[in-house]
Amino acid sequence: MTDTTVRSRRKGQREPYTRLTRPLVREAGVLVPASWEEALTRAAEGFRHGVAERGPDSFGMFSCARSTNELNYLAQKFTRVVIGTNNVDSCNRTCHAPSVAGLSHAFGSGGGTSSYQEVEESDVIVLWGSNAREAHPIFFQHVLRAVRRGARLFVVDPRRTSTAQWAERHLPLNVGTDIPLAYGIAREIIHSGLANEVFIGRGTEGYADYAAAAEPWTLAETERVTGVPAALVTELARAYARADRGQLCWTLGITEHHNGTDNVLSLINLGLLTGHVGRYGSGLNPLRGQNNVQGGGDMGAIPNRLPGFQDILDPEVRASYGQAWGREIQPRYGWNLTQMLDRMERGDITSCYIIGENPVQSEADCLHTVKRLGNLDHLVVQDIFLTKTTQLADVVLPATAAWCETDGTFTNSERRVQRVRAALRPPAGARDDIAILCDLARRLGHDWHYTPEQAWDEMRALAPNHAGISYARLEQLGGIQWPCPSEDSLEPSYLHARLWEQDPERRGRPAPFTVLEHRPPVDRLSEEYPLRLTTGRRLDSYNTGVQSGGFDSPLRRGETLDLHPVDAEALGVAEGEEVLISSRRGAITAPVRLDRGLSPGLAFMTFHFPDEVDVNVITIEATCPVAGTAEYKAAAIRVDRIPAAAPALIS
Repeated sequence: MTDTTVRSRRKGQREPYTRLTRPLVREAGVLVPASWEEALTRAAEGFRHGVAERGPDSFGMFSCARSTNELNYLAQKFTRVVIGTNNVDSCNRTCHAPSVAGLSHAFGSGGGTSSYQEVEESDVIVLWGSNAREAHPIFFQHVLRAVRRGARLFVVDPRRTSTAQWAERHLPLNVGTDIPLAYGIAREIIHSGLANEVFIGRGTEGYADYAAAAEPWTLAETERVTGVPAALVTELARAYARADRGQLCWTLGITEHHNGTDNVLSLINLGLLTGHVGRYGSGLNPLRGQNNVQGGGDMGAIPNRLPGFQDILDPEVRASYGQAWGREIQPRYGWNLTQMLDRMERGDITSCYIIGENPVQSEADCLHTVKRLGNLDHLVVQDIFLTKTTQLADVVLPATAAWCETDGTFTNSERRVQRVRAALRPPAGARDDIAILCDLARRLGHDWHYTPEQAWDEMRALAPNHAGISYARLEQLGGIQWPCPSEDSLEPSYLHARLWEQDPERRGRPAPFTVLEHRPPVDRLSEEYPLRLTTGRRLDSYNTGVQSGGFDSPLRRGETLDLHPVDAEALGVAEGEEVLISSRRGAITAPVRLDRGLSPGLAFMTFHFPDEVDVNVITIEATCPVAGTAEYKAAAIRVDRIPAAAPALIS
């Protein structure tokens, strides 16, 4: 084989990740090189056989949040037209599916409501559950511009992160107490006479029930449950409510919980209470972690929406797509990624097509994921590296790197569609994702021949909120935010201005307040598991490290278990000492690092080095019932010293 290998230089060499340049097929339990003709034929025949034997719902598609909009559009079309099911999803399920669910419930649209420029011009910015300096460094530059011009920055986070160090105030809440804190802030706003009564009366519904639900959360009760001093609750509440322009932004510290959608709704409630939505400079914004998580959902690579975020249950929407695509769309939601994994275990899904995702190392309780994928009759994985997931496949298809070897578009967290162009030629033997999909579709009876622009134009002819975003306009303007229904105009940079309209007809459906219940983390602390582990990202690495691990970084120190010095002293462990970290699901080892930014009782790890320290062995798979996102942020663990090896006896 002429494959190129990429190696990590972290404290020696990790197991190499191989850049795929030849298809692989499984023979006698082993992956061996094959021709493209053989691999594509075998991939297609496996799908054909599975659908013929078990029906279209026995198939699942994991699309790619790092690939282009055009690839995601065709991946979901392949699932719905070539196969005939709505079982398509991507790693948005792992991170921001609760954001989409919450925003959709409140406003009918799953995108953040503001632009980055508006963040720069805001008066108060609240980063809640977001270490943006390390996880979203480009966005954080916009925050810093606002701070330098006088904006007040509040950071709500269990850890005093590098982001919190830039804040005017840091609110160090206990993990899993976001809803109580939001209620406490709301009650203080209401009792201070700072609720935006004009907006509440005009653009919302359900306020009386919401205010009643907030009433028990006095400052004293909020402080008792959340650990945040009452004075900080008061200061944030009054600053946010009084701001002319206020931005509330969140990331995975809000969403990666068993009640992630409720957490998102608790923040949306605060935006509705203060009128910080539907106006320039005021907004509610999830910060997307990968380059095209927003775009993948916009393109319909999710089980309940068609491109343009149109509901599959709407018969008129289904009819328009069915007519254009020549196949009736199932009148029901498909299974999301979490549900598909569960259905693999039950035997309901027997074939799966994974494009650019690595669930073996990204899913919570990852050993369970390996077992589930192992139940499949037919697994096809399309990727650029020989990941742990590809190693389980029956067919491996070598693809191009979307961020540098592909043409198309991406959509960022502010809903801005931007053109991307191939800067490098892919290695000989690797093929473009869209070309691979079209080849498979043709083998399954559909005469597909798409360029990226052809795929894009087909999508925008069916999705009204993208209709005005042509490649030519993108070339001219450099980027366009959706909605953009016309090629003759541009819409405001912010969403939901209709909620401020005096005319009820123009105002449309009011945004509902949601009454929520506080439910603590599923993995309870106990004598046996007394420490709370939360997880997150570091600036030097990316996701499971498959791509970033091949490059040196002066910031990279490998995986550690971060502990407060008080906990380390109580455990009798020193910085740098290797320890055993156990949860109710498994155990791993890692060196200790001391971090005074943690509270006593709270530990922190990342998921960047799964080959050396597979943190997802110990995370919990408890999931949000609405969005299917796992509770990565709240595992119960214990830490034990590893006995020193006895010296060898010399005879």
